[in-house]
Amino acid sequence: MRLALDAASAAAARGEVPVGAVIVREGQLLAVGSNSPVGACDASAHAEIMALRAAGQSLGNYRLPGACMYVTLEPCTMCVGALIHARIEHLVYATPEPRAGALVSARSLLADGYYNHRFSFRGGLLAEESRQLLQDFFRQRRGSA
Repeated sequence: MRLALDAASAAAARGEVPVGAVIVREGQLLAVGSNSPVGACDASAHAEIMALRAAGQSLGNYRLPGACMYVTLEPCTMCVGALIHARIEHLVYATPEPRAGALVSARSLLADGYYNHRFSFRGGLLAEESRQLLQDFFRQRRGSA
């Protein structure tokens, strides 16, 4: 999660919402991604998607069975869908996303039994650090730093 937080800090330095993600499998780092929708002019360039793209390119396969993603913010609906398609095995997120989180906060997409793949997940790892990074970013953006 520390690498994901570093990626989130790098995103903030570029003016992007500070979210970072890393993918590991069997103790090997496969990819690091950070939020990039503004710079990439791409609404789908969330940290999770960027990490999935990098891992897929590295391995020559978009499916990542046995992989674990660490991400600094609970994923949105789009990212949960991508994680399902990538066959991620486990996800660890730092802090919940009350307005758009699609695992436990705003939605519980994996609970309805519709999808042909499910992954295990847990939240709370380095939650305060991630939450503080997000709060500082938005406070600065509003000019009330």
